[in-house]
Amino acid sequence: MADQMYTDTDSYARGESEPALLTQTIGATLAATAERFPDSVALIDASVDRQWTYREFRRDVRALAAGLLRLGVNPGDRVALWSPNRFEWVLTQFAAAEIGAVLVVINPSYRRHELAYVLGQSGTTVVLAAERFRDSEYAVMLDDVRDQLSELRQVVLFESDGFATLLSEPTADELAAVDEIASRLDADDAINIQYTSGTTGSPKGVTLSHTNIGNNGFLVGELVNYTEADRICLPVPFYHCFGMVMGNLAAISHGSAMVIPGPAFDPATALAAVEKYGCTSLYGVPTMFIAELALLDTGASYDLSTLRTGIMAGSPCPEAVMRRVIDEMNMAEVSICYGMTETSPVSTQTRTDDELDLRVGTVGRVGPHLEIKIVDPVTREVLPRGETGEFCTRGYSVMQGYWNEPEKTADAIDADGWMRTGDLGVMGDDGYARITGRIKDMVIRGGENIYPREIEEFLYTHPDIVDAQVIGVPDEKYGEELMAWVRVRDGAAPLDADAVREFATGHISRHKIPRYVHVVEEFPMTVTGKVRKVEMREKSIEFLGLVK
Repeated sequence: MADQMYTDTDSYARGESEPALLTQTIGATLAATAERFPDSVALIDASVDRQWTYREFRRDVRALAAGLLRLGVNPGDRVALWSPNRFEWVLTQFAAAEIGAVLVVINPSYRRHELAYVLGQSGTTVVLAAERFRDSEYAVMLDDVRDQLSELRQVVLFESDGFATLLSEPTADELAAVDEIASRLDADDAINIQYTSGTTGSPKGVTLSHTNIGNNGFLVGELVNYTEADRICLPVPFYHCFGMVMGNLAAISHGSAMVIPGPAFDPATALAAVEKYGCTSLYGVPTMFIAELALLDTGASYDLSTLRTGIMAGSPCPEAVMRRVIDEMNMAEVSICYGMTETSPVSTQTRTDDELDLRVGTVGRVGPHLEIKIVDPVTREVLPRGETGEFCTRGYSVMQGYWNEPEKTADAIDADGWMRTGDLGVMGDDGYARITGRIKDMVIRGGENIYPREIEEFLYTHPDIVDAQVIGVPDEKYGEELMAWVRVRDGAAPLDADAVREFATGHISRHKIPRYVHVVEEFPMTVTGKVRKVEMREKSIEFLGLVK
């Protein structure tokens, strides 16, 4: 099929062609960086107060790669990794890449059913895992599902003597075997499987290559000007692209340090790590930054003077939060990124020299070597700039497909290579994009299309509301009605639908004012910090006594 021609008024944009794409494997990128910056800090794990230089980090990565070969792992074999953030996670990430094993990263919150599904669907042969975390007994759950998994040969726990043996000093012959395999790998080989959240149906295994994630990490780092002087505080989960790609792969392609503040997000731990290790960059989804700002509001004091940049992604950021992050957390060069696991993940990004209104009001413009367009969700025609439609992207970042699911892959990627994101977006005349919601989140009330994001932004202007999420719930008269779940500041007066209606009247259209308001301490979230609106809708229908 011939590709379409686009005009300046079409919602289409192509990214820069510089810098050049990386053409080597992730292992080769790490080797080049370790050679350039052998004495620069590569990794810090605050929980154990331990750090590695790039020389030491690559030594341990190669040792673990040799250990995996001793276990019988071959290029293309699936090796699963199940753990919260800790240094062993990062070593395993790069050791698997070194020998061409496909790393299957498992959500730390999974339980037995989900665990058995992803291990079986991926054909995993070896699992490396933490013994436990919080109320999750990983070792016990792995034992419970082993008889369901005919291809699973071995489980190695990080706390065990077995893992220490894997990390033991390799022989010269073992290192030669690692190098021989590394020399045969191709950058387009599959290297990573990440399972989507599975909010509808079973999770799908997004299959990504060295080219996909190696370049995305590199180019994201380029756009926030990373060098060997940077230290990146990573409270975001490694099992997700935000941590392992935008964090770890951005770091190792620039000689920057990866700083693990703790096994899971805690605002005090994250800010303490920034202070202790002199971090220059801090990552988080908006809810993480909201929690950090709330901690500062209590009078907690941290020296954040070393910060200059960071990345906010995962879900749309309230403008008020973004402004506070810039003003109160010393992050003048903070960048907004937008994307999805299927696109490695970043498709658009704000630049450090963008005007403030672009960095607080958009998700940036298309990244280097990528294309984006906004299309009519039904006709698939490209829309004029300024009109809302489905955001699509094409380029090096688009996944190879869903593991062993060709039909679902074909549903997601069209014949011309365009990835359908399912997100609603608008492209301005300047090429900058705004994400206005999910196609599935759009509320149709009495025939009117309502985008929850617009109403959420308005609710953030209420002096007592610190966070808001808007959903649609069934209604006999209008088909759907609006409902707002809100979090209010400590000490705020009681808030109900009448109070919200009074606040909104005269400021937004009557049909956009939520009929229902539900005050909560927290929203149902995925481990990556995304709000689970499907769960919110189900709970709302139940406690409102509505009929689906």
